[in-house]
Parts: sequence; C-alpha cells; structure tokens
Amino acid sequence: MRGLSRTSLAEVEERFNAAAGSADLGTLSDELFAVADLLDREHGLRRAVSDPARSPEQKAQTMRVLLEGKVTEATLATVEAAVSARWSRIGDLADVLERLGVVAAAAEAESQSRLDDVEDELFRFGRIVSANSDLRRALADAGAPAAGKQQLLRDLLGDRVAPTSLRLITQLVVHPRGRSLDAGLEEFGRLVAQQRQRLVAVVRSAVELTDAQKQRLSDWLRASYGRDVHLNVEVDKRVLGGFSVRIGDEIIDTTIVGRIEEVRRRLAG
Repeated sequence: MRGLSRTSLAEVEERFNAAAGSADLGTLSDELFAVADLLDREHGLRRAVSDPARSPEQKAQTMRVLLEGKVTEATLATVEAAVSARWSRIGDLADVLERLGVVAAAAEAESQSRLDDVEDELFRFGRIVSANSDLRRALADAGAPAAGKQQLLRDLLGDRVAPTSLRLITQLVVHPRGRSLDAGLEEFGRLVAQQRQRLVAVVRSAVELTDAQKQRLSDWLRASYGRDVHLNVEVDKRVLGGFSVRIGDEIIDTTIVGRIEEVRRRLAG
C-alpha cells in the first residue's frame, strides 16, 4: 500500500491491536475475513463505506447497523476504524480487513506456540499443490461450490495441520480475491512471519539440509540482514551443487547452475 493507505493502515492497526487484546483471536480472524468477503461481494456497500463525500461517522454507523449483534465488539471496532479511514484505492479497505484477519490468526498460533508450524505448513501445502495438477484444478475451479472445497480441505488436511493453517488455507481457496493460490500462500506466509518480525527465506537445494546446516544458514542470514529469518527449504533435483536463497526480490545463488547462467550472461554481454 502507498501514500494515504499506508498512513490509514497504521491507524487501523492501532485500533485493531487495542481491540484484539481481550478478543478470541480465532473468532476475530474469521469475522474479519467474512466482512472482507462481504465488501468484495456487495459492490454497493463497498462504494457507500468508501465514499469520500460521506463523513467517517456516517460510514461507521452504516457498518454498525449492519453488523451489530452478528459479530464481536472487537471485530466491529476494527471495521468501524477501517471504514472511517481514507484509502488510496477502493479495494484497499477489504485488503486491510483480510490482512488483519491473517494477523489475528497468526497471533492465535503464536499464543499456542504453533507459529513455526503454521509457517512450515503454508509453505509445504504450496509445494503439494504445485506437484498435484488434479488438486490444483479442483481448488482453483471457480464453478465448484465453496462447501465442497471446504470439505476437500478438511479431508485432506484435517488434524494434520494447525487450526490456523487450515483457516488461512481455506480463506485463500474459497476467497482467492484475484490471486493464484501460490501467490496467496506466499502473501499470508509473509504476514505470519511478521508476527515475530522475521524475514522468510525460500531455500532451494538438491538435497535436504541437515539441522546443523539450517542453523548455520539461519545464523548467517540473521547476521547479514539484522533480523531473524525463517527458512522454507525446497528440495529441487535440478539444483547441481550449492543452494539458492530468495528473500523477497533478492536472490543469493551459490548453485552450479546459477554460476553457469552467470557465465552465459557475461559471455552474451
């Protein structure tokens, strides 16, 4: 987000943090997702609560009349703060509510000491979907009923993952909001990592790294970036020696393939 929306996000996050302190975080997450989905679906409502000609009080009152008694006070307070703020893009309002739903879910996982599990499970599920074209088609089928997709995820994941992981994956599958599942999982993974102000590094290696190797790499990246780094390790047989690390848009490539490509680029230049 940029400009006006970035400033508004900080203000809404402050209100959200105050409201979330005594809230049931799982319920808060589900309700914020539901309101974001409502705004995506009901264009007239979204325009009404994004209209700069209407006062913040009027927009907050619209949402209170609509939601009071149907959601918790923590959710209502967050939504009122969001619609009272000003956004650079009309879509930023729903984006922010979904983002805070992810933050609430991550906070619940952290309170249960399962934040590491959630980060790993989001990453692993993305690899499973990438490797299974039938599953990818079933989850991406826009014509398939939401209830069927939810049941498929429950059957597939069930008790095998943390409740937070299932909640976040379900949100992405049932309400993709214009994203591919891969992009959504990466986005949610970054937000989960930010719960502890950590960076996320995707590591590609030809073989599984040992715990000692992962620790040395983690220590080196922490020293390099000045922040804790969560490692998502992907075994890729196409990698010939060494490994590559991607953190955001930055790539550290020590693979033989990477070196060959660099030589080719230099020769071509």
